[in-house]
Amino acid sequence: MEGKGGELILRKILIAEDEAAIREFIVINLQRAGYEVVAVCDGQKAIDEFERRKSDGLDVIILDIMMPHKDGFEVCKYVREIDSTIGIIMLSAKSQEMDKVSGLMMGADDYMTKPFSPSELLARVDALCRRISAVDARPTEEIKNHILKSGPFIMDLRKKAVFRDGELLDLTTTEYTIMELFLKNKNVALSRTQILEEGLKKDKITDGKLVDVGMRRLRMKIEDEPSTPKYISTVWGTGYRWEE
Repeated sequence: MEGKGGELILRKILIAEDEAAIREFIVINLQRAGYEVVAVCDGQKAIDEFERRKSDGLDVIILDIMMPHKDGFEVCKYVREIDSTIGIIMLSAKSQEMDKVSGLMMGADDYMTKPFSPSELLARVDALCRRISAVDARPTEEIKNHILKSGPFIMDLRKKAVFRDGELLDLTTTEYTIMELFLKNKNVALSRTQILEEGLKKDKITDGKLVDVGMRRLRMKIEDEPSTPKYISTVWGTGYRWEE
């Protein structure tokens, strides 16, 4: 993939997976697709590698949930406390709903249930990298009008930051892109499909529950009473709407 001036940008991915066969499967397929890949076998090594490489610009971390020393949830939480923009994909051998919800609530951007195909793996990683690229490179006309406002909120598109009453909100890339879509479509009911495709740049393979969990996380950060939201209302049978 290319950056400004046409220079090649090699996306860097960290994988933490304790099963050697699965780890090698992921590494081989991502390397074939042109990604720079670092792989570790447990949660503590994932944290150590993240600390060593965070200044070099890691783009995505793929975390298995069940790992020795520290599990994927612990690693995800640790990373999110330091970096709100890096992409995180959780891997689970289970299809249980709580594994998926727990990972997303910890700050993950996406999840995959084992076993998965090479094409699904690449589609998920590519979609997350495209979204990160979209946040990193705004169109010129958008930068000229880089401020969005609603009530106590101010979004600076150039700085990729959201403030409430002058205080910076700690939003993940997923939460930021959702809120940007809302502030550009105030008082408009947006379907889950619109939020996935227009806000999160997700492919159709993505589970719509990602949107619902994303709303829950965002409400916890911006609403005074998340259980009775003032700004993000649920439009039953459709999706969500930003109220102004």
